[in-house]
Amino acid sequence: MRDRNLVLRTGLLIILLLSLTACAGTVIEDATDAAIAVAKVPFKVGAAVIGAVTRDDDKKKDQDQDTKTKGPE
Repeated sequence: MRDRNLVLRTGLLIILLLSLTACAGTVIEDATDAAIAVAKVPFKVGAAVIGAVTRDDDKKKDQDQDTKTKGPE
């Protein structure tokens, strides 16, 4: 009788652990996705700053070239 109880408990424990594996995988995946998203933020901000500065420089160059090609009016 004791052996049967032990086998039953062991079987239920294995089933429970296997069902929790999927939950643990989901939690780990979500945590990893969040960590990656947080790590990307500084790079996106830096790229936006560099893009804004570069666009301003490009506009300034275009204006300088326009005034050079038109000459004094």
